[in-house]
Amino acid sequence: MSDEHTIEARIYERLSKVIDPELGRSVTDLGMIAAIDATPVAGETNTYDVRVRVELTVEGCPLSQTITNQINGAVASYPDATLIPSIEVGSMSQDKLTQLVAGLKAERKQNPFNKPGIKTRIFAIASGKGGVGKSSVTANLAATFAALGYDTAAIDADIYGFSLPRLFGVQSQPTNLNGMLMPVTAWGVKLISIGMFAGADRAILWRGPRLQRSLEQFLSDVWWGEPDVLLLDLAPGTGDMAISVAQALPNAELVVVTTPQPSASDIAVRSGLVALQVPMKVRGVVENMSYYEHKGEKLRIFGEGGGARVSEQLTHSLGYEVPLLAQLPLEPELRETGEAGRPAVLTKEGALRSDGIGETFKNLAESLMRLPQ
Repeated sequence: MSDEHTIEARIYERLSKVIDPELGRSVTDLGMIAAIDATPVAGETNTYDVRVRVELTVEGCPLSQTITNQINGAVASYPDATLIPSIEVGSMSQDKLTQLVAGLKAERKQNPFNKPGIKTRIFAIASGKGGVGKSSVTANLAATFAALGYDTAAIDADIYGFSLPRLFGVQSQPTNLNGMLMPVTAWGVKLISIGMFAGADRAILWRGPRLQRSLEQFLSDVWWGEPDVLLLDLAPGTGDMAISVAQALPNAELVVVTTPQPSASDIAVRSGLVALQVPMKVRGVVENMSYYEHKGEKLRIFGEGGGARVSEQLTHSLGYEVPLLAQLPLEPELRETGEAGRPAVLTKEGALRSDGIGETFKNLAESLMRLPQ
């Protein structure tokens, strides 16, 4: 075997470690490397021009530059020779793409989160009523998991009141690969929401069976890979979607969000009592808007004790401990930054904030990932 052939074979091997960010598979496994050609550079010792022909799944793939940079790095860092990479980017033929998608679909003919041995931790974020900040908690918790290094996905299961696209600054639609959808990635989180299709200005008028089908499609028709964490932002109350989640994801753990006042906490208990009728465990309670800090003093604008009341009542009714996991402050910045399209728990660079709110969400994420006793 010539030196050129040895280099080409070893580069192919190195490219097997380059992972497509959307599909979670190596570019070699996906058939994206169409050719590798190594040519000696005249007059230079142990130096080669290396041309890599890459075929992306779709023309104009938004992650093209990310994949190209990884391939460049894999070639340029080759230890046994000086390699000068040249990356040619194209797209797969329709036949090749059809075969790839058919193979991927064959692996997951049904809900992938119901398979035996699945390691994904699934948290369904619920509330008894609207307006308690459930979606904000979901968005910031998802961003926290991603910032901590977890492969994180989130489904906006609040079909009527979808808000995750806005909270993550998403304005694009998922990529459609021959009927298989690629979730949109923002701030490190893979996202899907009906709002990405319907538009934020449209009302959704769906009844029970249609709602259940939408969840099934979000689970089965979207390529999630194998995330470490999946969060679902449920609609308020105990309606069709809560029942559908329990049926489709019996291993999901419920996190109940409330605010301190009795008018919210009394209703929040009901959302947790769903666990008496469906196979779902309540993981804990999060009290939002617990206090407003002003000149070093914590002002209890909405009263206090709501989270503790929900925790105590659910613990008594369910027969196991349902802890109060966190008490989150009322911070205007959480709303302002979130509505501008960045989860407020992150810095502008996408890192987890090191102040109080960052530490609170970090502790919440870590407590959720600890297996319940």
